[in-house]
Amino acid sequence: MALVTCNKLSKSYGAQDVLANITAEVPRGAKIALVGANGVGKTTLLRLLAGMEEPSGGTVSRARGLRIGFLPQESERALRGEGTLWDEMLSAFSDLLAQQARLEATEAALAESDDPELLAAYGQQQQAFDVAGGYTYETRIRLVLSGLGFDARDHQRPLSQLSGGQKTRALLGHLLLENPDLLILDEPTNHLDLKALEWLEKWLRGWEGTLLLVSHDRYFMDRVVSVVWELAFGRLERYRGNYTHYTQQRAERHAQLLATYEAQQEHIARTEDYIQRNIAGQNTRQAQGRRKRLERFVRDKAIDAPREERAIRLDMQANARSGDQVLITQALQVGYHDDGVPLFDVPDITLYRGECAALIGPNAAGKTTFLKTVLGQLPPLSGQGRLGASVEVGYFAQAHETLNPESSVIDEILSMQDVPEGEARNLLARYLFTGDDVFKPVRALSGGERGRLALAKLALSGANFLLLDEPTNHLDIPSQEVLEATLADFAGTILLVSHDRYLIRNLATQIWALDQGQMTVFEGPYDEYLAQMEKESELPAETIPAPTPQADGHSQPRSGLTPYQRARRLEELEAAIEVLEGQLEDLNQTLAAASEAGDVAQVAALGEAYSQAEAQLEANIAEWEALQTES
Repeated sequence: MALVTCNKLSKSYGAQDVLANITAEVPRGAKIALVGANGVGKTTLLRLLAGMEEPSGGTVSRARGLRIGFLPQESERALRGEGTLWDEMLSAFSDLLAQQARLEATEAALAESDDPELLAAYGQQQQAFDVAGGYTYETRIRLVLSGLGFDARDHQRPLSQLSGGQKTRALLGHLLLENPDLLILDEPTNHLDLKALEWLEKWLRGWEGTLLLVSHDRYFMDRVVSVVWELAFGRLERYRGNYTHYTQQRAERHAQLLATYEAQQEHIARTEDYIQRNIAGQNTRQAQGRRKRLERFVRDKAIDAPREERAIRLDMQANARSGDQVLITQALQVGYHDDGVPLFDVPDITLYRGECAALIGPNAAGKTTFLKTVLGQLPPLSGQGRLGASVEVGYFAQAHETLNPESSVIDEILSMQDVPEGEARNLLARYLFTGDDVFKPVRALSGGERGRLALAKLALSGANFLLLDEPTNHLDIPSQEVLEATLADFAGTILLVSHDRYLIRNLATQIWALDQGQMTVFEGPYDEYLAQMEKESELPAETIPAPTPQADGHSQPRSGLTPYQRARRLEELEAAIEVLEGQLEDLNQTLAAASEAGDVAQVAALGEAYSQAEAQLEANIAEWEALQTES
């Protein structure tokens, strides 16, 4: 049965309609990603499903006794206690701690009495405490805190001393330890470095609970989810599989809708032409009949032209070609002279024109410091890093400090290029700044808006060597996809600092990994780097991205179908899944009505029908996912 069901859900704030007529359900054990452009209402939908807001229309039903854990996007505000980080984690085990207190009270009573009934009660309490995890919860806390990037020195730190990012990770840790029935996460990958991301992915893949998340991290969704909900233009569309499968299916659905729409438009045009030519002639009755049928068709069956969310239009062109050698380092040590201690040593590197190097490593390892050293903004502790001939550098700063907070959006563009205001406005429209938005001060922009403005300035620079520090931060997925495609076509050289493994995977030609004060250069793409790391750590290789693994951990046997047969079978399964989902929705409503009417016999019969349909749906989904892994 579904844990949460919403029917014809709508939400308005004043005159603004955010959501309208949304119907969906969250099945038990599902792992769902909710995607869509910024501002379409993803967070609002999460809050409605969690019961944190009331809908303006429609209903939300939750399973009885459902325990929900919710990680808000601005989660650092949720932790305001005076206790320590360890105290916050302990609070996830309040019931267990109460059991422990009762057990200790019984132990104290036994010290003064040999009552056999008291001894028997103690045995029962001890067994229940053991089964509930009473002797392992502290180990679980340490494992979760370690996985999320905290070390032992942080355990006794007061919450008030934690940074915003640390508070986010602390709340996430608390929710993981609580083990709710339904975990709702709004941008859980914010403030996590690669190591913590990988740990969280493994934890969620092995977790048996139900997950609903919003994320801009495409690689994370590939690794964790098996269903994608897309919220666009007030509609919720469902897709089976991980993020990569979703993008493939979305493109196919769009193409099918476009073909259907164009065919309908041709039919309408031909019919209207016939009507105009014959309405006043001897075939007037036939023309009148066709006009009536056309009116019914347009009213009842015709579809609107498929729409796409607006995305930035980015053009990154270098003004001039650089020399073959773009960046050369010799005995380079990176760090701050005030500290006198190097952050890391850099091997002697020559980065050649056309390469894309991805610099990866934990937070605070010195990645941004390295970029500033390359730029000449910080002197090296020793050695040197120099640029090659005819190299023109363009820098995208993580904190967007290259933007003047007191300038307007349009003034930032005019500072790069002296053009008429109309031309500047046309350029900004390509980055989704329209109307009075172009006159907003930079300090009033959101993170995503600042990112788009910084990309616009970078594109105008005409640089042939791009230093990019977390360029996809705050960008919605459509903008990320445009940026990725643009960088893939860029004719110059790229040095990329990012936690976006999807971007790294599709762009990087070599990996520069920071770990424990040392940079290691791997000549090859990200997948080969991961395979090498797994080989060195004697871990089994894993295909990335992968759909959610089967419960028993064994891969499914190959079907033996040809590609054509597999494609046909996938289409059949998708159609059957859609029919079964509709049947389950109808049965659910009928069950509710029968239960309210007290019709025991009908409830029993409907319950059996629901179980059979649900079992068939799960079997079809399992076969669909197995076939998808072969494509």
